[in-house]
This record gives sequence, C-alpha cells and structure tokens, in this order.
Amino acid sequence: MSLVRMDIHTIAVGGGVVPSLIVLTTHPTDGSDPIQLPIRIGTVEATAISMGLDVSPHERPMTHDLLKSLIESLQAKLDAVAITDVHGTTFYAQLFLKTEFGEALEVDCRPSDAIALAVRMGAPILADERVLNAATLPDFKGVERSEKQQELERFHDFVESLSPADFTDDL
Repeated sequence: MSLVRMDIHTIAVGGGVVPSLIVLTTHPTDGSDPIQLPIRIGTVEATAISMGLDVSPHERPMTHDLLKSLIESLQAKLDAVAITDVHGTTFYAQLFLKTEFGEALEVDCRPSDAIALAVRMGAPILADERVLNAATLPDFKGVERSEKQQELERFHDFVESLSPADFTDDL
C-alpha cells in the first residue's frame, strides 16, 4: 500500500437532500497542482470534523473527543489515519495506532470518523494511491493549461507558415 499525505481542503456541511462533502488535497512536491479527493459524508460527520478543527472548548465532549481521551488514557498514539479503499461511492479507512508497548494496531473505520479523530489528535491524513487513481476529481487546471498550450502551438505553426507574399495586395 503506497500512501500519500493529504490535507483538508474543504468541508461543506449540507442539509436536507444536499449531501455533506469533504475534499482532501495532496501535497505536490514537483510544482504540479494538488489532486483533489472528494468524499461524501453525513451532515453530523461533517459537523464533527468541523468541530475538531475549532480549537475553542466545547461544553461536553463529543464521541470523537471520547475516543481521543480513551486512546490517550491507554497511553497509545494515533500515528496516522488512511483512506485505504473505495468501492463505488463507499470509502474505507483505517486508524494506525501504536500502543504504549510499541505494538502497531490497524483499526477499520469510516473515513469521516478517521478524519474527525485525526484533526483532534494532530495525526496525518493519508490516502492510498489506488484510491486517488480511482476517485479523484479531474485536473481541470491541467486540462486548461493543455488546451492553452495546444492553442499556442497552433498559432506558432500558423505564424511560422506565413511568408512575405501573404501580405502583398494583389488588387
């Protein structure tokens, strides 16, 4: 499994028939545009992630706060979370934990829960390259650059094909 570091780009909290969405983006190191991975999640889950990003204290701990407290009480560490698979529109994730004795544990979970926990514990969010290949948004900026480059090449070819005779007035 080859994992790629991701950032939270957008959280859109929907309502009613409008679904909530989280968009993760890659960290390109070669100057290319980031790859965007959209994941449809529930409204409650989007709110839980947003609350985890908000550093102000809340009146009562939420479920993900409880899980964070439990992991810390067991003297374990959340090393990372990863979006590991996708089937249709259903994504799968794992928590990568390390116990106080150094034992590595992988726990299956929903991506929204993994991300909500990661933002609370400062853990990296990763995605398997196979998931990125299967479910990312098209590179619209890349397509636009390619079209502009093709247009410039056609114009260049046109200019190169001109001769002084093309500018004479044969009236």
